Amino acid sequence: MTGDPVELPAPPPGGRLGLYDPALRLRAGTGPHGGDAAVRRALGAGVVRGRSGGDLVIAVPVSHAERVIGVVRASSPAAAVRDRVLIAWAVLAGVCALALTVAVFVARRQARVLAAPLEDLSRHCRAVTAGDLGARAAPSSIAEIDQVARTHNEMLHSLTELLRHERDFTANASHQLRTPLTGLQLTLDAGLAEDDAGTRPALEEALATTRRLHSTVGEVLRLSRFHGLPRRPAPDTPVPQLLRETEERWHGLFARDGRRLECGTLEAPDDIRVPGAPVTEILGVLLDNARVHGRGTVRLTARDLGEAVAFDVTDEGAVHGEAAQLFDRGHTGAAPGSGIGLSLARDLAVSLGGRLSLTGRRPATFNLLVPVRQEEAHPAGGG
Repeated sequence: MTGDPVELPAPPPGGRLGLYDPALRLRAGTGPHGGDAAVRRALGAGVVRGRSGGDLVIAVPVSHAERVIGVVRASSPAAAVRDRVLIAWAVLAGVCALALTVAVFVARRQARVLAAPLEDLSRHCRAVTAGDLGARAAPSSIAEIDQVARTHNEMLHSLTELLRHERDFTANASHQLRTPLTGLQLTLDAGLAEDDAGTRPALEEALATTRRLHSTVGEVLRLSRFHGLPRRPAPDTPVPQLLRETEERWHGLFARDGRRLECGTLEAPDDIRVPGAPVTEILGVLLDNARVHGRGTVRLTARDLGEAVAFDVTDEGAVHGEAAQLFDRGHTGAAPGSGIGLSLARDLAVSLGGRLSLTGRRPATFNLLVPVRQEEAHPAGGG
């Protein structure tokens, strides 16, 4: 090898770079003074890669005029290469961890931004469920959630107005009914005071009717204030007394139609009491239903079930159609009980914590279940 001096670039840190002639002598750079196996193979086999001791070695032949005139040998400690690779992987892992941390932070922040208006809407929904119809959801910065909140507020406004109108109507109707009823009762009382034997029976019956009507208005008003949780009136009427009063009221109506009404108890002690007014209203609806839509003899019985009293109203007719529709408000058709009577009776039963259901189709049988509290001590002869 003759000519200009050979100039080689600086080897990598810890590595060596040398030029060998065909006689395997080191002519420039650094490396073993005698060419090793990699240099020998490169002279005849082209580029050679391998290991020599603890180094990674590559040998590249140098040609001139289609003739190999030398070999460039580069080597680097395997440990240094491994360290560089590990450092590169560590840097890459650090970058990934940083990117993941930033992504988690951004995701959590975005989740809080999205969740905050939803949580606010959920709190307002729970407040409405608890009875606070004045609760309103606040606007948010998210268009879709803001639209839901606006719809929610509009719905609440409409619902509040509807309930206000219904309550006003109930209060007005109650006032407008109770005032003339009270006046009518006073007039009938005054007529009874005149001691006219000819009109006394009619006046007494009319007075009893107005009192029952006054009680009915009170029960409907109480039901209008019922919001789902049982609010039981005080159990004030013994079951036998309630059955006697019901029979006295309805016996004449059935007799005029040529039908019989039988009332009785099956092992119902005298000390068991039920809320008289609402139970009377429910039984009145069932008996009127049997009178209008039923046939034959009507039987009203009471059964003591321990913690409840079951009232059964049975006639000799039959029930057709879907049983569930009987209690639908405004239901009309061939099925007995069309209208709002049975629906009102069912709502009254629920307000007592009880249940009204159809238990037989032929003969038609309705069952009213009323929870009761047995009095431990009751004055003799109390009514």
